[in-house]
Amino acid sequence: MTVKFVFSLRLSVLACACATSSALWAEPAVVFDMGGKFDKSFNEAAFNGMEKWKKETGKNYLEFEISNESQREQALRRMAERGASPIIGIGFGQASGIEKVAKEFPKLKFAIIDMVVNLPNVQSVVFKEQEGSFLVGTMAALASKTGKVGFVGGMDIPLIRKFQCGYEQGAKYANPKTEVYANMTGTTGAAWNDPARGGELAKAQFAKGADVVFAAAGGTGIGVYQAAKDSGKLAIGVDSNQNHLQPGTMLTSMLKRVDVAVYNVAKAHTPGVAVLGLKENGVDYALDQHNAKLVSADMKKKVEAAKADIISGKIKVADYMADNACKY
Repeated sequence: MTVKFVFSLRLSVLACACATSSALWAEPAVVFDMGGKFDKSFNEAAFNGMEKWKKETGKNYLEFEISNESQREQALRRMAERGASPIIGIGFGQASGIEKVAKEFPKLKFAIIDMVVNLPNVQSVVFKEQEGSFLVGTMAALASKTGKVGFVGGMDIPLIRKFQCGYEQGAKYANPKTEVYANMTGTTGAAWNDPARGGELAKAQFAKGADVVFAAAGGTGIGVYQAAKDSGKLAIGVDSNQNHLQPGTMLTSMLKRVDVAVYNVAKAHTPGVAVLGLKENGVDYALDQHNAKLVSADMKKKVEAAKADIISGKIKVADYMADNACKY
């Protein structure tokens, strides 16, 4: 049995399990990216959005979790061949696949999260990650006792530099003397799912004096949060609210509302580009029972003030991807 046949068979089984043939043609589909739909971060946020849509509508959807990068385009095409619409690609890595398949199936609707594909049947959703990262950077500097904070990114790409740049700006806004250490996990897709390496990088930053580390690294962040707990330091989660993963040492999480984006696409596909920032409730920081004791009233007041100033335009957060550099 060839790999291609096994892959096709798996998608066929998924299609049968997800819908009856009479309803299949109107159902949406989602192709999760590397790390799996239960990565407790980016993919899982997308999954939660689809599950909300499913619960509200009573309808089903097709799904596929890729295990290697070569499966992206193939998975998208198989969904299109089954008439699914809209077909939602999760992550910037789906861009080339979406572009090719959307051209082949112009009557179907497609969407991509975290990248722009300019085609008449594609909806692109991108975020102002720098704005949410600014807020958690502000909180990190306010919580730090050493004046040193850290950042652990996943794959070294402009998008993750965008998180880092926003974080640095927020930290410097709260305390201009703050030192920010930053490391990327790797240069391939494997960087999103390497908790051991994430833990090593965090420990190295703690050893240099950092006492708060922000992880924007998908599943790799799990290792960062464990290292923070083991070291008696603080960590900051990303994408989903991850405060519950290590309650008591998770200072906050930078929320990137991929769940809202995916839900909205499934509910009402609108071709074009949607940009979600603080003003659009597309990014934010998390405050709940798991981190309430770590965030003082004064810290919250200062972060909320920064949030209001960003929304009003008083504070303009530099976007790394606009300049391909962190200019602020």
